[in-house]
Amino acid sequence: MIGTINAWLWWDRLWLPGNLTWADLEDEEGLVYARASHLYATVPYALVFLVVRYLFERLIAAPLAASIGITENPRCKVEHNAVLDHYFSTKSKHPRQADIDGLCKKCSYSNRQVERWFRRRRNQDRPGVLKKFREASWRLVFYLAAFVGGIIALYDVKLIVVFLLVQSMLESQYCYYIVEMSFYLSLVLRITFDVKRKDFKEQIVHHWATLTLLAFSWCGNYIRVGTLVMLIHDSSDILLESAKILNYAKWKRTCNGIFVVFAAVFIGTRLIIFPFWIIHCTWVYPPDYYPPFFGYYFFNFMLVILLMLHIFWAYLILRMVKMFVFGSVSCSIFIFGNAIANPFL
Repeated sequence: MIGTINAWLWWDRLWLPGNLTWADLEDEEGLVYARASHLYATVPYALVFLVVRYLFERLIAAPLAASIGITENPRCKVEHNAVLDHYFSTKSKHPRQADIDGLCKKCSYSNRQVERWFRRRRNQDRPGVLKKFREASWRLVFYLAAFVGGIIALYDVKLIVVFLLVQSMLESQYCYYIVEMSFYLSLVLRITFDVKRKDFKEQIVHHWATLTLLAFSWCGNYIRVGTLVMLIHDSSDILLESAKILNYAKWKRTCNGIFVVFAAVFIGTRLIIFPFWIIHCTWVYPPDYYPPFFGYYFFNFMLVILLMLHIFWAYLILRMVKMFVFGSVSCSIFIFGNAIANPFL
C-alpha cells in the first residue's frame, strides 16, 4: 500500500514533462540536482530558528528597544469573574446584545459594566509595543540576511534561464532554499504566539502557500525561478519591517517616508515584476521546450494565488496612501493594522 502511494506520488508525469524522467535528473560528476530528501533538513533548522529567535528577542531586541525608549506600558488586569471569563474563553470576545443581557442577569452587572469588562479583557490580551518591536526586529534581521543570500545565489548562477528544468543545483541555492523554508516553517510553528493582525487568515494562507511553492519548486527543479521570487519579495519586506520599528520608536516622519518607499517597491516588485516577468516566464516559455504537464499547471496556479494576495494587500496599501495624502492620517497606523510582510510573496 505504502509502496503504491509512493510510486503514484513520485510518478514522473506529475512532476516532469513527458520527454523527461527522474533518470534525467540523476547526479553526475560535478552536477547535483535537488532531491526531496534534502528538505528533511528544514525541520531541525526550523527548531534552531525558534531557539535563535528566542535568544535574539531577549538578549538583543529587548535591550535595543530600551535604548531607544521603547517600554511596555503597564496594564491593569480586569477583575476576575468566572461567568464572564468562561464566556470570553469559550464563546466570543465580542458578545451580542442578547448575550450581554443574559450575562447581566447571571453576574448582577449592568449592561455598561459587562461591556466595559469585555473591552478591558480584550485590551488585556492585546500584544504590547515591546513584543511587536521584538518580532519586527527579528524579521528585519532575517530579511536582510536572506536578501544578501539571494543576491549571492543569483550571482553564482551567472546566466538565469528560469524556465528550463534540467539545471543542476548550486551550493548557494541549496543554502538559500533551506534557510528560507526553515524560516517559514518556524513562522508556522509560532503563528499562534505571534502578533495577530487584521489579515491573520491571509497570513496563514500565505505561509502554507509559500511552503507549498518552495517545496514543489524544489522537487520539480524550479530552483532558479524560486530564487528570483524569494529575492524580489524579500526586498519590500525589509522596508516594511524597518517602518514598523521606526513606528514603534515614534519616529513618525521617518516612518512615513519609509512607508511611501515601501509602497512603491511593493507595487513595483509584486504587481509588475512578479506577474509580468516571473509568471510570464513560467507560463509562456515552458511549452516551447516541454509539453504542458500537471506540475506546469500546478506551479503557475500557486503563483496566481500569491498574486491574488498581492492584489489584496496592494489595495490596502493604496487605500492607506490615499488617506495619508488627502487626509490627516499617519500611514504608520497601517503598519499596526496589517502585516504585509513575509514572502515568497
